[in-house]
Amino acid sequence: MVMSKQKHKLEKPACQGAASINPESLKIGGSTPYDFRGRNLTAYGGLLPVATMLEKLGFQQLVEDTLAIKRQTRAMPVYQFVLAIVLKLYIGFSRLNHFRFLEREPMLTGILKVLRVPPQCTFWRFLASLHLSLANQILKIQQAMQRRVWQAAHVQLKVVTLDTDATVHTLYGNQMGGRRSYNPKNKGKRSYQPILTFLAETREYVCGELRNGDRPTGVQIARHLERVFAALPPGVETVYARADAGFYCCEAVEAYEKAGVQFVIAARKTAPVLDQLKAAEWKPSPDANADGQCEFRYQAKGWSKEYRFIALRYVKHTPVSETNQAEQYPLFDTPDYSYRVFVTNMKRDAVALLAWFYDQRAGAENLIKEANNDAGLTAYPSGRWAMNCIHFQFAMLAYNLNCWLMLFNREEETQVDTLQHTTLATSRLKFLFLAARIWRHSGRVGVSYSDHYADKSVFNRLMKRLIIIAETETGFVPVITVALRC
Repeated sequence: MVMSKQKHKLEKPACQGAASINPESLKIGGSTPYDFRGRNLTAYGGLLPVATMLEKLGFQQLVEDTLAIKRQTRAMPVYQFVLAIVLKLYIGFSRLNHFRFLEREPMLTGILKVLRVPPQCTFWRFLASLHLSLANQILKIQQAMQRRVWQAAHVQLKVVTLDTDATVHTLYGNQMGGRRSYNPKNKGKRSYQPILTFLAETREYVCGELRNGDRPTGVQIARHLERVFAALPPGVETVYARADAGFYCCEAVEAYEKAGVQFVIAARKTAPVLDQLKAAEWKPSPDANADGQCEFRYQAKGWSKEYRFIALRYVKHTPVSETNQAEQYPLFDTPDYSYRVFVTNMKRDAVALLAWFYDQRAGAENLIKEANNDAGLTAYPSGRWAMNCIHFQFAMLAYNLNCWLMLFNREEETQVDTLQHTTLATSRLKFLFLAARIWRHSGRVGVSYSDHYADKSVFNRLMKRLIIIAETETGFVPVITVALRC
């Protein structure tokens, strides 16, 4: 029998792999049709971890119990107003008029449980109705949240380093408290000079306050440091501190000594200190990358006792006007040398080691820059002093949200020396600006992300840790096995 190969040929099975679903790349161009029929689409899918963390840590109950607001709001409850302002700053919208871009944002309205976000005027009236004491109450909320985060994220730091610094915010209006004072970038313009203290190990904002444009006095510095020490978590045993020459005063030194803090402060250029430098015995300093080093005991005028001073000197090869040194380093200039001088109560550490320890304080400058540019710290909403003070603390709370999420998102074996800081701008690109679709089915609401998301494993690990946060009678149960220690 003759068999036809064409007739009896077996058909190949259809390919059922992924290639058959999308055999060729998408082609999008000018002729591609478009419409506006997509529903519940959001560009901020990364708000889900933030909302989960705040819910599991009891942020709403904490706000309602701490904030003493008697005024009855109509558009939303007080907690929703606070949450909307903080999330707006966390997303990156620093001004109140930016709420118009989030009016019908599905993710934000879903977290706030409203149909639409109120307009700018409603939030302005809300902030205008708050008393100045609310700024300290918001700071207490941050400190309570920090303790809860440390428990749940299994942070057990016994040794911490405090970096205190002041910054200058130039004002372009008639804000209350603005002064014409120290303003190196915009000389002659009015400004604020807030004080902030950060935790060097976790980059968290510990304490701070908005101040007028005058330089802080010794009494104000001491009061700020006392509030910082009271805000530290209970498990901290040893505290180190660093500060620039703006905090060189007897009140700051006495506050550090009273709290048992080991400090290094840059010294100011005074004639008695310069005389001590000329009379000191100088030695080579190869470890500090300087031309010489020395140390001496000196009691400044008005101080209760003498302290250890250390100094480094550098040979001047170019005129002072041509040097490229940063302004915050108070260099003692003579015809032959430039000096860097520090005062400390650490007795045994070498000069080069203490100078290196102080140089690490430069990280605080980056944290202040991050708060100014990314968290909206400089976007004061009003000319009223109370409103600006409250907005200052809201901005720093938004900054801390990123730090707390990074503590939950760290690797199991990460320790302090290997803990990396992800800035708020980078976190937005990696974990916040995620396109997602919010769906509802059978009474359940869910969020669907793209299957092409590059950091799916990291996002899943973060969500799993946040979902299992639970509170017991003794505190929050750690969701990470290995504790973060020094």
